[in-house]
Amino acid sequence: MRSLDAHRGMQLYGVLLLLPAVILLITFAYLPTATTLINSLYIPSFRGEPRTFVGLENYQELLSDPAFWQVARNNLLYGLGTIPTSIALALGMALLVNARLPGRGLVRMAYFTPTILPMIAAANIWMFFYAPQIGLFNKLLSIVGINGINWLGDPNVALSSIIVMSVWKEAGFFMIFYLAALQGMAPELKEAADLEGTSRWSFFWRVTFPLLMPTTLFVLINALINAVRVVDHLFILTKGGPNNATNLLLYYVYENAFSFFDRTYAATITVVILLVLALVATLKFAVLDRRTHYQ
Repeated sequence: MRSLDAHRGMQLYGVLLLLPAVILLITFAYLPTATTLINSLYIPSFRGEPRTFVGLENYQELLSDPAFWQVARNNLLYGLGTIPTSIALALGMALLVNARLPGRGLVRMAYFTPTILPMIAAANIWMFFYAPQIGLFNKLLSIVGINGINWLGDPNVALSSIIVMSVWKEAGFFMIFYLAALQGMAPELKEAADLEGTSRWSFFWRVTFPLLMPTTLFVLINALINAVRVVDHLFILTKGGPNNATNLLLYYVYENAFSFFDRTYAATITVVILLVLALVATLKFAVLDRRTHYQ
């Protein structure tokens, strides 16, 4: 009897430990998601009238909206430009600062500094870099006799300019995870490889990179989320322009919800974003988990 009471006491103790996290998840994750899904099935009320249930009509309207497809295309290009580039740079920087490099503490700080800058501050710094007349980049181009470029005003280069700034901001953050993983590897692996005469390139691809796969999987998921949740520096730099050339999905949600006051359409876009993120994350786990060594 006492053992049963002790078992129940331990179960209650575990439930109480989990309760704060469960409350936070329900309040700030599951409940808003359910509310957004429900709102996407209605059209807003006018003059105090009850809102009308329309089912999937909002989704049909979304799929026939050319502006949505342009924004989705922009976000796809943005993700293809930022995710692999940021991860490759982060891995390269981690390998560099993990080596016996003179002044590597300063190098680590230099790499990580963009990460600790608030996004608003970083956007204002890059606005100075991209300014058409007095910007740093156009001043450097004028030195070599090249005409200045309207980095944020030309639809052909505006999105690329946003991508460059985002890579600069994110690579240092991802570097920290790779550096922690590299420092957690057993030094005996490198010593054994040196005894066998293994080249650095072969050691990286056959030993280091496979052992970094859990970190790579984690970084990939975070990079995917970062590629979608872009709002603040678009608000400062371009506001989605010119002609929607830099408008991305979450900023499009913000526009519909707070500029056009179409909350149901914004909810519909949000549900689509969540479904796409869940699908891509599932595919990543399904494909990469087979090649991931957790121990």
